[in-house]
Amino acid sequence: MKIAFFGECMVELSGQPLRRTFGGDTLNTALYLARLGRSRQLSVSYATALGTDHISSDMLTAWQEEHIDTAMVRRLEHKLPGLYLVETEPSGERHFHYWRNDSAAKFYFATALSPLEEAIQHRQLDILCISGVSLAILAEEAKAILVTLLEQMKANGGRVVFDNNFRPQLWTAKQAQYWYQQALPYADLVIVSEEDDRRIWGDCDVLYRYPAFGCDEVVVTRGSQPCLVYTEMRSGNAVRSEVAAKVLDDTTDPSAVGDAFAAGYLAGRFSGGSATMAAELGHELAAIVIQHPGAIIPPEAMEDIL
Repeated sequence: MKIAFFGECMVELSGQPLRRTFGGDTLNTALYLARLGRSRQLSVSYATALGTDHISSDMLTAWQEEHIDTAMVRRLEHKLPGLYLVETEPSGERHFHYWRNDSAAKFYFATALSPLEEAIQHRQLDILCISGVSLAILAEEAKAILVTLLEQMKANGGRVVFDNNFRPQLWTAKQAQYWYQQALPYADLVIVSEEDDRRIWGDCDVLYRYPAFGCDEVVVTRGSQPCLVYTEMRSGNAVRSEVAAKVLDDTTDPSAVGDAFAAGYLAGRFSGGSATMAAELGHELAAIVIQHPGAIIPPEAMEDIL
């Protein structure tokens, strides 16, 4: 099964002394899914744009070492990846500072036909995954191109996954509403952060909103509370289940925890598991990731679930 993600990965600076790594919502999920997918016959690709600088080259090499197919990555001269700095207070509270206005990923669709567009035209993908951030970083014309690609995926018989990640630094709730309304009619599976849903829509009315868009499966994450899983929503008789999260004493760093849950859930579902089993795998991976600093944890920390 061939799964592609589109989005932005940035250079991350964090820790004392500062340590340079990388992260981004869709990249985090793609990377963790690639690790889980090697034993589950899942092939993961990442579509984004990077610069031609050595830091971009280092990022590309790191993804390839994680068995992510990078054939759909564009390299743009005179552009650089975005950058963010994480400051952590003694209390554990984190502050994020971003430098991404001219990020290479924003220009993925700005020149000739992109590798992602070509792959969809030639029916080379089974699943396309995007997030709210994937849309938010793009100019209006490029947003429209991405939505058209979702439509083409559906027309080709493929599936679309949408994660509602919302970053108020990138756009307003009203802007997000508009573009989510354009994208959601093509989404088969939606991963919803309850907190973000309330920020965008003012509530988290899953049983009304998502079936109205035609979505068939919705997973609602609620922090340390049990996640809610709804399947068969198009039938009008949705099946609802709750799957408890793991309760931990040590929560070192919540970076990428939601992304890790998404990867575990997708790995479970796309390898033929039930929604409940997939949510359990998502919680298990999230519980591992939250005990390590940074968005990307060492592969050996995941050995028990690979």
